Amino acid sequence: MSNFASSFVDFDIPNWFASEHLAGMLRGIEKEGLRVTPDGYLAQTPHPAKLGSKLTHPFITTDYSESLLELITDPKSSPKETLNMLRQLHLLVYKGMPEDELMWPLSMPCMLSSDDEDIPLADYGSSNTGKLKTLYRSGLGVRYGRRMQTIAGLHYNLSFGDDLFTAWQTQTPTAQSLTLTEFKNDKYLGLIRNFKRLTSLVLYLLGASPSVCPCFVSGIEHDLEMFNNSTYYKPTATSLRMGKLGYTNSVQEHLDIRYNNLPEYVKGLRRAIQTPHESFEKLGLDDENGNPIQINNHILQIENEYYSPIRPKQIAMSGESPTEALERRGIAYVEFRAIDLDPYSDIGIRLSSACFLEVMALYCLLSDSPELMPEEEDALAINLERVVNEGRRDNLQILNNGAEQSLESWMLMHLNRMQPLAALLDAHYGGNDYRAAVALMQGKAGHSESTISAQVNSDSKRLGSLWQLGFTLAQQHRDSLLQQTLSPNTQAKYEVLAEKSILQQAEIEAAETEDFMDFLQQYR
Repeated sequence: MSNFASSFVDFDIPNWFASEHLAGMLRGIEKEGLRVTPDGYLAQTPHPAKLGSKLTHPFITTDYSESLLELITDPKSSPKETLNMLRQLHLLVYKGMPEDELMWPLSMPCMLSSDDEDIPLADYGSSNTGKLKTLYRSGLGVRYGRRMQTIAGLHYNLSFGDDLFTAWQTQTPTAQSLTLTEFKNDKYLGLIRNFKRLTSLVLYLLGASPSVCPCFVSGIEHDLEMFNNSTYYKPTATSLRMGKLGYTNSVQEHLDIRYNNLPEYVKGLRRAIQTPHESFEKLGLDDENGNPIQINNHILQIENEYYSPIRPKQIAMSGESPTEALERRGIAYVEFRAIDLDPYSDIGIRLSSACFLEVMALYCLLSDSPELMPEEEDALAINLERVVNEGRRDNLQILNNGAEQSLESWMLMHLNRMQPLAALLDAHYGGNDYRAAVALMQGKAGHSESTISAQVNSDSKRLGSLWQLGFTLAQQHRDSLLQQTLSPNTQAKYEVLAEKSILQQAEIEAAETEDFMDFLQQYR
């Protein structure tokens, strides 16, 4: 096992690097959350009209289901500004939703009915683009069941300024022949490989899904224990959302999509989109009435179906696929996807978690990052599974460069090395948010009872069930959000946006001339 090239050997901040190179960093958040009724069941109401069109609104849309809201911030120049915008969006949602509905604060849904068909697919209207989005969701439902698609999470998107990469390239004799875009691609992929190596750390520190409601596992095989008759759990689990019960699927396990260079990544992803898969072929493309039920029968219907804890991203232009955008303009930012909703925050993430993710991203970027090969990926998958299921078990061991090491000592080693980077971030932004975040995580690494997942278990026990915890927190968050106000100016800006988005959708639909089946045929 020990023939992995060692990453993170001894980390030293590169001598050319200084806090001014952090100028130009941007971050944004995409946060999902289910709308639920007062009895905790999934809301069956359509997306609230006051919130505008989910097809064209830039900040408020839906993910898989009509009841799964997705809130998207602009890229901002500090974590506080990002969280502030996310809070504004939550406030708008609560003002626009039916009065008795709540936003569910947990990643794992509760109180689903036993019938998957009761989970409404998101409806994006009558345009071909809108219908394709709904068809993609229909395909996910027939492939993996709709229940899995109601799991909510949070994506943290991050980019570094060009000054950092320019300074770095100047200091790198071997990189003189590369364009700045090629150099950035290379460094962002290095960050991604290292983040994959450290995903277990994120799941331990930020995981918040150690348990599920019985409805989520009814009819499927699982090895969870009964906490009581209204909650199943694993006593020392951290993030069941990221394990076999959640967003993983066996079809994607052997895709061998690699992150060692951009052409290789793009090629691997496209191969999966172009390769039919036997079990999806059996499902058929259309139902008995000739209505399409999935876009195609390939391993992936579209690129977004590929589930990875982190993705390289570029903003796609109209009519452009994500890989075309990456190929033409390179990596613009990375998307951290392994993050559970923090049920104790009214917006799903705390400032300390955001700051920690940024320190970790910088650490992953500046550390050596050898190529990541299937053998090492297999070892990382073993670690992930161990931390998902029993990350808080005393003296849990994980694999590190082929040898067993205690999870706690491994986490503390990395967190200690991140401290000087936190100090540089604080020097750039002012204050001590970043150092405080790393110190907080060091405390959690040494004391598993202070993790979010441990807190979820103890509060569920105290309140009687996971559902009761989710419901109690949802009401608290709603009340605290509704005590806040938007400035008249901000309120007006969002109202105009909502109206404009509805007009935009109407324009798209009015301009549509092509029959959907013809449109789909070209797509297939």
